Amino acid sequence: LIRKMEAIIEKSFEIEEPIDKVWANLSNPMEVASCVPGAAITQQIDDTHYKGEVKLKFGPIKAQYDGDIEMVELDSSAYRMVMSGKGLDSKGKGSADMIMNGDLQSSDLGTNVNFKMTVTIVGTLAQFGSRLINDVSDQLLNQFIANFKAQLAGQEFDNNLSAGSMMVSVLKSKIGGIFKGKDESSS
Repeated sequence: LIRKMEAIIEKSFEIEEPIDKVWANLSNPMEVASCVPGAAITQQIDDTHYKGEVKLKFGPIKAQYDGDIEMVELDSSAYRMVMSGKGLDSKGKGSADMIMNGDLQSSDLGTNVNFKMTVTIVGTLAQFGSRLINDVSDQLLNQFIANFKAQLAGQEFDNNLSAGSMMVSVLKSKIGGIFKGKDESSS
């Protein structure tokens, strides 16, 4: 039985920086990847293709994905980007795919950033179910946003996965499942 799970996360946030400065970072995979918790680009193949890795840790479970990243769309006039990532678990126990859409709009404060991320996980991590993956992805995205803002402001930031918040998500999800009863198990 191969387990498969999909999560969709959408976020909008404001950055008090001009749109061109935000776009310069968002459209540069090397800059963006350094803000993603646990992620690193290991090699640039050409203008739109990269090799990278992501290390995740959920309590006792560690996963490392070696993957390919592609800038599918980069529209500088509309400030839109689509990035795709495909990764294989280094132990061969699964895979993860991610499509990230981002677009920017000028706002009174500076720039409004909209993100939509679709994550598909196959294998070991998928057993945790979509609610947990959503929680964890949401935490990852929040950490990414904090890192991205710090990067734009020229501040230091920590790209390591904050495992504490991940464990809180895992526990909340497990405890929530216990209290919600049987009707939750079908989702």
